[in-house]
Amino acid sequence: MDIFKLADVKEEGNDSYSMKTVFSEPVGDSEVKVGRVVIRAGEKVPLTGVSKHAENEYSIILKGSLITEIGGEKIRVSAGDATLIPKGEEHVATNDGDEDCELVFVMVG
Repeated sequence: MDIFKLADVKEEGNDSYSMKTVFSEPVGDSEVKVGRVVIRAGEKVPLTGVSKHAENEYSIILKGSLITEIGGEKIRVSAGDATLIPKGEEHVATNDGDEDCELVFVMVG
């Protein structure tokens, strides 16, 4: 078993969010990425436009909440919720709360 310290993983992002991709491994014809994202209180990701991935995006909200806009519909997700955003689906996440929103993601594709 390998153990990775989240504190040792390179952080990406900007003033709106931070992201750490802990694992990125090929699995068959796909790649699997696992990591953590923190969307800061009052922020939107991405700042402009939309996010769109070539992979399915699975997430579990650990702390806080946010509004995800997908397919023209706004949906609130909160701590304890799990989501699936299918590959190619345009989406935006807005943390309209007073606390940071922390989630774990798995990208498969």
